[in-house]
Amino acid sequence: MSNHLVQAFFVGRALAEVLTEKLEFALTDALSELGKFDAEAREQVRQFTEEVLERANRAAEAAGASSYTSTGSGQTSSEPVDVQASVDELRAEIATLRTELQRYRSNSV
Repeated sequence: MSNHLVQAFFVGRALAEVLTEKLEFALTDALSELGKFDAEAREQVRQFTEEVLERANRAAEAAGASSYTSTGSGQTSSEPVDVQASVDELRAEIATLRTELQRYRSNSV
């Protein structure tokens, strides 16, 4: 009887080791994919921001206005663009516009 208990112990231990390894590989792969997704998303946001700024510059030039600044703080388009700062400024502008829109809606009702 002791032989069966010892064998069951080693089978259980081996099972736990295999499951731990499989879980470790699955977690590593999932984190790797998440990292790839994050990097791709950041690159897409950067490209989107560049495209928006490029179109804004073209529209401003076509309208005869001065060139649109990349961050809104007086930088010219030849200076490096801080993507996170641009995104933060766009979010702030969106929040301001939402506030104004809510104020307009509440006044018109």
